[in-house]
Amino acid sequence: MADHEKMRASDADRQEVIQRLRTALDEGRLKMDEYLDRMGQASEAVTYGELTPLYRDLPETSPVAREPAAPVLPPVAGPSAVAARGGFAGLPASLKVLWTVWGAVVSVNLVVWVLVSATTGQLIYPWPLWVAGPWGAVLLAISASVSHGRRSDPGPCRLPPGPST
Repeated sequence: MADHEKMRASDADRQEVIQRLRTALDEGRLKMDEYLDRMGQASEAVTYGELTPLYRDLPETSPVAREPAAPVLPPVAGPSAVAARGGFAGLPASLKVLWTVWGAVVSVNLVVWVLVSATTGQLIYPWPLWVAGPWGAVLLAISASVSHGRRSDPGPCRLPPGPST
């Protein structure tokens, strides 16, 4: 035990102690000035013997204060994978932006169409379909090809080694 106390601590060990102190602060076991003092000492500690007293009076974990872990969902496979993860989960940011712009433009056009129909007292031709349809179809085709390309991409192509001379 004495040999362990004299062993030099790593940065990861110091960070682990600081995280433990942070948890104790969050649980109300330490006051802010105690936390700051112990955190400073942990940052300057060289050996395990200097780290141990900083958390010796703290319990390992508090089951009352600990939040239950979120269940880990298994990966979804098959054609419904995009719908289960959220429609845009696997798309690049540029396509997400284009879908957002498309949705905003279609929404504005629908609102204008509804207002015009309501104020004239009759249902007029649904011209927002011409705004939503073609652009939506193009975006859908691009999104489908990108997501299919990402699923079937085998990774970078590696050339076989050349003849050694």
